[in-house]
Amino acid sequence: MISIAPSMLSADFLHLEKDVEMVNRHADLFHLDVMDGTFVPNISFGFPVINAIATKAARPLDVHLMIVHPEKYIERFARETGAAMISFHYEAAKEQSVDILRQIRDLGVKAGIVINPDCPVEVLFPLLKECDFVLIMSVFAGFGGQAFIESTYERIRALKAEIDRQGLRVPIEVDGGVSPANARALIEAGAEILVAGSSIFKAPDPAAAIAAMR
Repeated sequence: MISIAPSMLSADFLHLEKDVEMVNRHADLFHLDVMDGTFVPNISFGFPVINAIATKAARPLDVHLMIVHPEKYIERFARETGAAMISFHYEAAKEQSVDILRQIRDLGVKAGIVINPDCPVEVLFPLLKECDFVLIMSVFAGFGGQAFIESTYERIRALKAEIDRQGLRVPIEVDGGVSPANARALIEAGAEILVAGSSIFKAPDPAAAIAAMR
């Protein structure tokens, strides 16, 4: 089952309710990129915007934390925003990763871990049993509209092979430069959750772009 998760960072913030309703009607998840200006060189949005989206969202919230010390905010994102999925970066957590994954799960939320394109997928192998999903960045976290990195396909294949070898059910999410042009190849490589921002919200017909990815 393929899920499409529009990245709300690319939505029209002057008409946010309109874009929320579009996601409710045509997609599967709300992908919410939380940036702190420290872990990544940009700042996005925080609790006020996410809480506003949550009041109108009929689809689950998928919160992607691009922040330092994610453990400090997990409980608040789980309880205040009602997030169904929370992921954080391995690069920000390192040896704390298992504890944070368990912290998320203990709150009844699906736990995911994320890596940037320059982080070997092998670092995730020992953590897979603690994950409900994993997120492979196909651009570097921090900015929208970047070009898709072609080595992502092989990274997804390698990760999928290890998930299968361990006999686990851990969906692979991919984020960055995803569009109708590469959706099929990503799915064939092993991705099951496609995050897309510009290719959906900047399209003449966002609903048609989502349909094309399916």
